[in-house]
This record gives sequence, C-alpha cells and structure tokens, in this order.
Amino acid sequence: MKRRRAATRERLLEAAFDAFAEDGLGRTTVEQICERAGFTRGAFYSNFTTLEELFLAMWEQRSARMLEQLTAVLDADLEIRDARQGVEHVLDAVPVDDKWFRITSEFTAHALRNPTLRRVMVAREESISGALTPVVVSLLRRAGRRVPDPVALGRALIAVHDGTLTQCLMEPDSTAARVQRVDLFLRVVESYSEPA
Repeated sequence: MKRRRAATRERLLEAAFDAFAEDGLGRTTVEQICERAGFTRGAFYSNFTTLEELFLAMWEQRSARMLEQLTAVLDADLEIRDARQGVEHVLDAVPVDDKWFRITSEFTAHALRNPTLRRVMVAREESISGALTPVVVSLLRRAGRRVPDPVALGRALIAVHDGTLTQCLMEPDSTAARVQRVDLFLRVVESYSEPA
C-alpha cells in the first residue's frame, strides 16, 4: 500500500511539473494534473491538500536531488587545484533547467503576495542553503581557502545563482553568459573566503 501511494504521489509530481512548466502555476488546475497523471481528484487529495502543498513537495524533492548531486562531487574526492575549479565542479552538478526556473519564478511571485507562504519559502530556502553551504565550504577547503561566514556565503551564492541563471536562460546559446556565470561565482567565492 505504501509503495503504491508513493508511486501515485510521484506520478502526480511529474504531471504537475510538466503542467506548471507548460501552462503556468496560475492556470494549472487539479483536474489537469490528475488527467496528465491518469488519476482522479481523489488520488490528488489523498496526497496533497492544495497545489501550493504539491509545489512545496516538488521543491523539496528537487532540492534533495540537487544536494545529492553536490554531495557526489564532494564524495568523488576530486583534486581541487583552485577556487575556479571548485566553482566549475559545483556548477556542473547544478543543472540549468529552464522548466524548473519558470515554475519557481512564478511561485516566488505568488509567495510575495502571500505572507504565510513567503515565510514557508524563506524557511525552506534557509534549509537548502544550510545543507548546500557545507559542501561548498568543504570544496573550498580542498582549494586552500577558508570561509569566515558560511551563512553570508550561502546567501550570496543563492543570489548569484538566481541572477546568472536568468541570464543563461535568456541567452541559451551565449557562451559568454556561461563564462560570466562562472566568473561571477568565483568573485563571490573569493570575496567571502580567504586563504587558509
């Protein structure tokens, strides 16, 4: 029963991802998601109470996947010669995903109009940053750098990630945008760290 429920939940999340990316969060209905997944409304409501709850579950799932990918970089025991190489390894593990960016941008705008949801998103963002920052700090340590304020570094990296991701997606064929993304991450990492 648990396995079947987990499979149902996963299909609903996949269907919602496609629906949100194609039609937008504001125009997607529970019925559309159920139709894509091949379920009834009852299946949806036995797993989620609202579309917002479904989105938050999707965000948690994708964040966990990204953390796994970054941890794999750390576990690979790569030789990191300098901070640039560390940044490149991290960015390789964090995909530039057009669909996910569209979904999260729209949901962020929605949350800005809803104080309760905004607080939930801030707490989730802090949790994600809290999990990802130690990975980055460890990679920097391998490159011979220490981070005096990991919390500040985490916030700065999220801001740089969101901004440079926008540029890369707006100019998908631009090599310059991707090179500038690495350069900007490197400057932030160097600004928030120092030689060990």
